[in-house]
Order: sequence, then C-alpha cells, then structure tokens
Amino acid sequence: MSTTAIVLTIIASIIKLLVSCLPTDAVNWILKKFDLHFEINHADTSLTMDGKSLEGEEKLQVINHFNEAKFLKKKHIFPGNEHLFLHPEGSETSFVFDTKQGKKAIRLHVFIYNDRIDVVKQYKKKLAAYSLFSDSLQKRSSIDLETII
Repeated sequence: MSTTAIVLTIIASIIKLLVSCLPTDAVNWILKKFDLHFEINHADTSLTMDGKSLEGEEKLQVINHFNEAKFLKKKHIFPGNEHLFLHPEGSETSFVFDTKQGKKAIRLHVFIYNDRIDVVKQYKKKLAAYSLFSDSLQKRSSIDLETII
C-alpha cells in the first residue's frame, strides 16, 4: 500500500513538473491555436477596399498595419445578430481580407472608425468579432477617403 502511494506521488510530481515547465516553442504553438487576431501572410491573402482590389505596395502596407494593430476586446455575437456585424452602419472604410490560417479559408471583414477598428472573422459558418487599435491604419483610411472624394 505504501509503495503504491509513493509511486503515484512520484508520477504526479513528474507530470506536474512537465506541465509547468513546457518549452517556449510548445507554449507558443498551443497559444497560436487559440489566437483570435493572427498575423496575415501577404502571399496567401487577397485584399479589397470598398470593392476595389488592392495590389503591390498598398496591399503590403495595409497588411503590415493590420498585423501591428493592438487587440482591444472580443465582441460577442448572439444568434440572429450576425447581419449587424457583417453590415454595420456608420463605418467609413471597409476592407475584406481573404486568407488562410493553416488549412482553413478565412474571410476578415475590417471596418474602420475614428476610435477603433472592428474585425469580423468568418470561417466555415462561424463568426467571431473583435476590436483593434491601429493609429497608422486609421490615419491611412482617412487619407484614402480624402483622395477618393
């Protein structure tokens, strides 16, 4: 009986040690699986702004600004309210990123406001929404609007 308790204590100690001391690469890999805001690779991404396709240097700049944006908060989407997030009122500029994360095809709808950037991540039949802050992307969208007008 006492040998069983000693063996179980040793096994539990080893498991605790392994779980609490995972290598950094393993922890990063696990965390990337659950990232809401992930880095976009410009080679696998097509980008449209208000219906017009962006290419070259413009596309690269927008993707870099998007990747550098700071995550603010996640928004909860209740069933039946999906259309409110995909077609919001009052957004000045909208981008659509068609990209891949691993094997999943993902569409990101990005709506830019003066104080925040709202992102709706659409994959399969699921939606996730969150807000970002990117001063450079918000300034860029206001400059683009002025040149269009």
